[in-house]
Amino acid sequence: MELIELKTNIRTSVGNSQAHALRRKKQIPAVLYGRGKKTVLLSVYLNELERALKKSKTVQALLNLVVQNNETYTKPAIIKELQMHPVGRNILHVDFYEIDMNRKIKIKVPVVTKGKSKGVELGGILQIIRREIEVLCLPLEIPKSFEIDITNLDIGDSVHIKSIPLKDNIEIPADVDYTELPIARPPAEEAVSEKVEEETEAEEADDEEEVSEPEG
Repeated sequence: MELIELKTNIRTSVGNSQAHALRRKKQIPAVLYGRGKKTVLLSVYLNELERALKKSKTVQALLNLVVQNNETYTKPAIIKELQMHPVGRNILHVDFYEIDMNRKIKIKVPVVTKGKSKGVELGGILQIIRREIEVLCLPLEIPKSFEIDITNLDIGDSVHIKSIPLKDNIEIPADVDYTELPIARPPAEEAVSEKVEEETEAEEADDEEEVSEPEG
């Protein structure tokens, strides 16, 4: 994955009034921080940020952050957090995290399905548990996506995270082991199945009561 260039500017003040002033100029307040690094106050133009997000196709964009002040320098970084307005969904603040290009980072990779499941064709429902999967890898080895072929999945089948093929240098954290793509039964079929199970359990209970009648 290539680094996307994003220009930023140093800002010297904080607070709501300063943030409002920036937003009136179509800029967003931001910070840059990292392990053992001093936090740097920044601002970024909204249109340039949106362009970078669209180009990366993931919230945790891999960036070549251009910091402009009296002198210009660059820092490799990812977007750690986007703060959004709860109603308007417009971006209010951005957290950039400085990374080491030679050190593995945790980052989320989109999940993309390929083909049409035969279980879906029979009326099953494809459930995508998570749209993104967290992986551990070097910044330049981040996959664009995980493409999972679901063609042969029948009703009741599923794909587990551990079964997704990975390149040698990419890891999925050990504590991440869950079903990612189950093909669920249609709701009506599930209701019928549950009713049959309940009736069977009731019949078995009646049989047990008849067998276990106390001796006179």
